[in-house]
Amino acid sequence: MTQAIKTQTQTQTSTAYFQALKCKECGAEYELKASNVCELCFGPLEVKYDYSALRLTVTRETIQAGPNSIWRYRPFLPVATDNVIDVGTGMTPLVRSHRLARRLGLNKLYIKNDAVNMPTLSFKDRVVSVALSRARELGFTTVSCASTGNLANSTAAIAAHAGLDCCVFIPADLEAGKIIGSLIYSPTLMAVKGNYDQVNRLCSEVANTHGWGFVNINLRPYYSEGSKTLGFEVAEQLGWELPDHVVAPLASGSLFTKIYKGFQEFIEVGLVEDKKVRFSGAQAEGCSPIAQAFKEGRDFIKPVKPNTIAKSLAIGNPADGIYAVELAQKTGGNIESVNDAEIIDGIKLLAETEGIFTETAGGTTVAVLKKLVEAGKIDPDETTVIYITGNGLKTQEAIQGYVGEPLTIDAKLDSFERALERSRTLDRLEWQQVLV
Repeated sequence: MTQAIKTQTQTQTSTAYFQALKCKECGAEYELKASNVCELCFGPLEVKYDYSALRLTVTRETIQAGPNSIWRYRPFLPVATDNVIDVGTGMTPLVRSHRLARRLGLNKLYIKNDAVNMPTLSFKDRVVSVALSRARELGFTTVSCASTGNLANSTAAIAAHAGLDCCVFIPADLEAGKIIGSLIYSPTLMAVKGNYDQVNRLCSEVANTHGWGFVNINLRPYYSEGSKTLGFEVAEQLGWELPDHVVAPLASGSLFTKIYKGFQEFIEVGLVEDKKVRFSGAQAEGCSPIAQAFKEGRDFIKPVKPNTIAKSLAIGNPADGIYAVELAQKTGGNIESVNDAEIIDGIKLLAETEGIFTETAGGTTVAVLKKLVEAGKIDPDETTVIYITGNGLKTQEAIQGYVGEPLTIDAKLDSFERALERSRTLDRLEWQQVLV
């Protein structure tokens, strides 16, 4: 058995349980460096752990005694010391849904709400906290990313906190909230004339020529491990049990597969009982290469050109797409897509039933949940968890013109009364249309 790695910094000693980078395709193993592609078969690399050592040392009690952040799960994350970048990321609410569940006819629906994740209100804060902690251990002083928006926000913010130089790349047509949400942290922001896939290709060239730490390129094996914490937290918050069904958004496919890996790791070390969990994915019709492959039973992804309001999901050539297809197939789940109008309705439905304002990715997830329920693909008595991965304040343009207008009144009681009656009349008409 490979022993857990002992590492030491100037002031801290810790035990790390990650052993190597391992190719997901051929199984070849590599040193724990900044690398994301197998030299033999060009397959993707992921982190390998010593689960035997983890089983001997990690318990529910040791986890609960840790910080109220993703770092309570540090033994399962690829960092070598306790000198991590902790900005309070993680341990977001798992909300028991009542009104949305009732609207959809579900009895056990939960909402994992990363719309309130810290510091930049999306799940990307998880993966970036891990990636930059590892980047610092590997000696990088400049960090970067290719982003559809949320990742750029997270990288810029957490780099600022850590005192790392930062240059982030985004498509030039992103929502204003996501552009400002990066600029406020004073990175160098490159707005590229092109879609995300073109941005990503450019960043691969920059990573090779400048030697920067790109969180989702040469640091991708470490970065992607941060998404496991969404699985860890749900298991812990459900009382150390796994749900029956998960519904999550799909962009690259990494989040989807890493939630599954998180569940499997908890099973492996004995923290939860083994249980089959169905995994269902959500895509926008305007960028649905994974959903198309699933529906057609293909074992490969056909790249597409994105055209959707769900820009955070607009990855036309998803790196982990085929692994997401395989996961949905083997767990008995589904992968569905919805159009832009359904995405807007999903945003509004979640807001008006649960008081959670999500961005377009969350609207996609809610709309797909609704579609799966209507198709009889979710058992009403299943414990179902949906993942809301970002905040609606970042994508306000998507719903402008679809949420009504304020009633402008004079500062007089009779003006208020007339407006109130008009509002009630409009509400009655809307309900009549719904009933019809």
